[in-house]
Amino acid sequence: MRQKEKTKSLDFFGKSNYTWMLIGAAFIVLGMFLMSGGKSADPNVFNESEVYSFRRITLAPIVIIAGFIIEIYAIFKKS
Repeated sequence: MRQKEKTKSLDFFGKSNYTWMLIGAAFIVLGMFLMSGGKSADPNVFNESEVYSFRRITLAPIVIIAGFIIEIYAIFKKS
């Protein structure tokens, strides 16, 4: 009688890897959301405080870069 061969799954990532990938993707989406907006009601008026706010110039890029770092961690993390 033959023993059933144990087949090794070819999953590259484990459940924790996918969890970290979703967290990283959420950070990237949040950063893009923070960067959006700034539309003026009057196209002839340029409101510098809306376009060049701390949220759009500093916070959003930091959140996006953090999301990419989390994605890199998720890819290289051992299952």
